[in-house]
Amino acid sequence: MARIAYEDLTPGRVIDLGKVEVDRDEMVAFAARFDPQPFHLDEEAGRNSVLGGLCASGWFTASLFMRAYVDNVLADSTSQGSPGGNELSWLAPVFPGDVLHFQLEVTGARRSHSRPNLGLVEITGTADRGGDRVLRFSFVGMFGTRDAD
Repeated sequence: MARIAYEDLTPGRVIDLGKVEVDRDEMVAFAARFDPQPFHLDEEAGRNSVLGGLCASGWFTASLFMRAYVDNVLADSTSQGSPGGNELSWLAPVFPGDVLHFQLEVTGARRSHSRPNLGLVEITGTADRGGDRVLRFSFVGMFGTRDAD
């Protein structure tokens, strides 16, 4: 298949990004470096929190999504980065051993007015655990167009 370009990312398209099992050691190592709150580092602190157990930093969960997005879309695409997003919601705690299913939906797309060889793609990314949504965020991806090649 050819590289994913702006023209491939039409509104309504849903892309399955696969599943990943949350690894406890990776989760705690991430928290120790980037989000060292007690409930992300210690079993007892997690149990004594409103979260009910040792849980992942939301930033770790977002990082797992990003890895799946890179592996399944960006690595073989005309991606030119992102100017940012509008929403980031951690909807439920994520625990070691949880299996997360990632997907994205294209919610809008338009060519750049100032750079016609660049398309701006509105994307909603999600992570689900079983029937529960644990992560949702919306952002814009910038992708080169086929005529830019």
